[in-house]
Amino acid sequence: MLILPGKFIIRSAVEGFSGRKKVFVGMSGGVDSSVAAFLLKKRGYDVTGAHMICWGGCENNQDKQDAMRVAAQLGIPFMVFDFRKEYREAVFDYMVREYAAGRTPNPDVMCNREIKFGIFLRRALGLGADYVATGHYIRKKGTALFEAKDKNKDQSYFLWTLTSEQLTRSLFPIGDYLKSEVRKIAADAGLVTAAKKDSQGLCFVGDIDFQKFLRSYLPKREGAIVRSDGEVIGTHEGAHFFTPGQRHGIKVGGGTAYYVAEKNVEENKIVVASLDDPVLYKKENEVSGLNLLFDLPELVEV
Repeated sequence: MLILPGKFIIRSAVEGFSGRKKVFVGMSGGVDSSVAAFLLKKRGYDVTGAHMICWGGCENNQDKQDAMRVAAQLGIPFMVFDFRKEYREAVFDYMVREYAAGRTPNPDVMCNREIKFGIFLRRALGLGADYVATGHYIRKKGTALFEAKDKNKDQSYFLWTLTSEQLTRSLFPIGDYLKSEVRKIAADAGLVTAAKKDSQGLCFVGDIDFQKFLRSYLPKREGAIVRSDGEVIGTHEGAHFFTPGQRHGIKVGGGTAYYVAEKNVEENKIVVASLDDPVLYKKENEVSGLNLLFDLPELVEV
């Protein structure tokens, strides 16, 4: 069922206006995606609002209600997609596996690849859409991604896995605006989300105590906290709960600010160091899983 202002109308989701490009906008209920939908409608696209439910308890929360209200204000159809099963398998289970293995995952990156520009994109195209759009702060030129105008809000890192095929079908309307400009557009348009606070939580799960959340899925294993000189200075509840570079949550007294320099999940040990300790600094790094959207220049010996 598609929701229009003041009434319910049942019609085909592929119905649109002849000659107009059809775009499904992922509307989270925040100001950014609201303005993305507003701008695309203003530019002449045939816009449908789409809200994704990816976690239990979010079926009728405030974000969904706000997304519906904005769609009603804009006079655009509104659809709800239930991706809870897909999200748990592709994003949540992946996150837990990576932490258990001693690596630090980024669930938002995986959520973008598998959900927003994965199953959502495929569903939208299957329903007749030409594009999907989101409220990400990023700029696209052809099939290459660039930093957003607002460097403080730039989200290009979170979309690094997207392929050229996905990008061809994706629009990012607010990448050329500052956050302050986005809020002004929303306020001038009278959108109900204009002053809504930004969400800072895990993708689709929301603002949570992440360490507490993670500890409900991974077992506690007491281990040693060791300085780089080998001295044991405390204990922890499991090396898999820590990330290299982490400052908070180490819980070692003495007045010295310690950072996680290394962790060993097999030995269940973390090594910590103060900022003046060379062990914190590296000159080399190993990377994998690169996604090159353009050809690298040839290396020239000098």
